[in-house]
Parts: sequence; structure tokens; C-alpha cells
Amino acid sequence: MFEVNRRSALKIAAFAVAASSVAPALAADAEVLPSWVDGEAKSRIVDFVAATTTEGGADFVEPADRVAVFDNDGTLWGEQPMYVQLAFVLDRVKQLAPQHPEWQTKEPFKSVLSGDMAGVAASGQKGLVELLAVTHAGMSTEEFEKIVSDWIASARHPVSGKPYTAHIFQPMVELIDYLTAKEFKVFIVSGGGVEFMRPWTERVYGIPPENVVGSSIKTKYEPRNGVPAILRLPEVDFIDDGPGKPVGIHKFIGRRPIAAFGNSDGDFEMLEWTTSGPGRRFGLIVHHDDAERENAYDRDSHFGRLARGLDEAPARGWTIVSMKDDWKVIYPK
Repeated sequence: MFEVNRRSALKIAAFAVAASSVAPALAADAEVLPSWVDGEAKSRIVDFVAATTTEGGADFVEPADRVAVFDNDGTLWGEQPMYVQLAFVLDRVKQLAPQHPEWQTKEPFKSVLSGDMAGVAASGQKGLVELLAVTHAGMSTEEFEKIVSDWIASARHPVSGKPYTAHIFQPMVELIDYLTAKEFKVFIVSGGGVEFMRPWTERVYGIPPENVVGSSIKTKYEPRNGVPAILRLPEVDFIDDGPGKPVGIHKFIGRRPIAAFGNSDGDFEMLEWTTSGPGRRFGLIVHHDDAERENAYDRDSHFGRLARGLDEAPARGWTIVSMKDDWKVIYPK
């Protein structure tokens, strides 16, 4: 059903490409984004896309410059009760524990193995780096890709019991398909690990691995038993979050986006940099306010905190999307 919905959205969006003025484009786009309520948020998206893709219009943007960037955690899929990659780290520690009996008394591993999340949090950045070092390094990139692929296929959300990939947001997948059909280049720009996301983003979102920007650890080229390999080292290379996101976009994409989509204050600088550029720009924040169908959180959340973005979005012209009021459905059927 999910794939059928994706193909249908693409066909509808492709039909809209033929429109030759803003008014016809808006009419043709009446059937796109089917999981979105016909309201202000959807209208703003459609109007922006029509204005920037209609040749001869004042806001027309050449396809080469139609770059759109999406945060991942909390924007494209759920991030509660914890970031998915953190769940991966915790599972990896438990899997590797029999090989490391010293972890029973050494923090932060002791807290992980006892299920003491407060203790894990108390270890701070130093503890997180230690956890990442043992779970993400000391192997080749191919070995890590297989570990991630196997985990994402078998791991289950602690509340729903469904695969984590069942918790992607159907309205945002439709938006990605819509922009792609309109000749936008769509990228993920996430604080999550780039090599944690790349093994599955194309299958789940239709975004290829070369269009994924994220945090990374250092690597080196080194033949192993005569076979060329890229080895993952226990050292942080780049943090793609907060002010690091515009830097990552510049470094790895090389074009300033004209549209940015996020959900937390970790995305603020990405939206700020995108929308402060010349010409027509678009910024959107997904607000998690649907406790019944997903989760309701913002200012006080440990994951996906949203305060500054919520306060400043109106004055900056950013669109705030209410999951409760603007989305007909949350997850793919």
C-alpha cells in the first residue's frame, strides 16, 4: 500500500509540472499531498513550489538551484522515546557485553546494561563518545553497513512493537515525492550518523545515500589481508547539528537550499541560513502536538526540543505544521 501511495503521488505531481502559470499550477496541485489537510500549511507549500517552478514567473528558480533539505529525526520519522540511533547504540552495547566483562562495573556501560538511562545521561558527552567508539568504530564501512542494515530490519519500537521504519511520516514522504517530481534536489541533513542513515534512506524515503549529510567519525584507507578497505576510527570527525548544519550543507552539498524542513531547535540555523538567502525561500517546522496519534512535546523535551523555533517562526515567515491539525494521517497504512 505504501509503494502504491508513493507512485500515485508521483503521477499527480508530475501532471502538475505541465502547468504554465501560477494559477493553473495551484489548480493542478489540488490532488497532491493527499495526507495533508487542505489548509494554510498545505497552501503555503503548493504556492511556494508553483512560484519557484513556473517559468516566466518572478520567483522562478532553475532546477539546478532547487535544493531542499530535510532533518531526519522528528521531521521524517519519530524520535520518541529516544533517537533511533541511540536505541541502536544501546542494543549494540548489550550485544557486545559478553566480550567485555569489565563493562559490568565501568560507566557508562554499567548504566546501559542495567537500563539506567539517567546514569547514561549523567555521563554526558564524554560517555556518549565512549559508547559511539565501541559501537560504531573498529570495523570497515562495509561491515558497519551490514550491522546497521540487519538491525534496522529486526529492531522494534519499544512502544508500538513495529519496525522503526513503520514510524516514518506519510505526509513528509509525500512532500519529498512532490518536490522530487518538481525537479528539486532533496537532501537529508541530520544530526544523526551519516553512515547509520545511508543503508536505508533510499528504500524508505527514496533519498539516495549520496544525498545524505550527517555527523561522522574519522575513517582511513587501509588494505586488510590484501583487500582494500575503509576503516572506521574511534574519533569524531564532524557534528552535523545546530550551527554545524549550514556548514555541512556548504561542505557536502555546495549549494544554498531554497527550502528547509525541521522540527527542533537543532534545525534553527539550517532554516535561518536557508531563508535568509535572496529570492523566494521556504522554511517549515513540524510541531509534535498530537498526543493521541504520535507524541506531544516541544519546549521541555530531552529529544527534539523546540522553543526558539516556535517563538521566532512567525516573525521569520516560517510555516509551523501542526501534526494534529494539518495531517490527516501520521504513518503509512
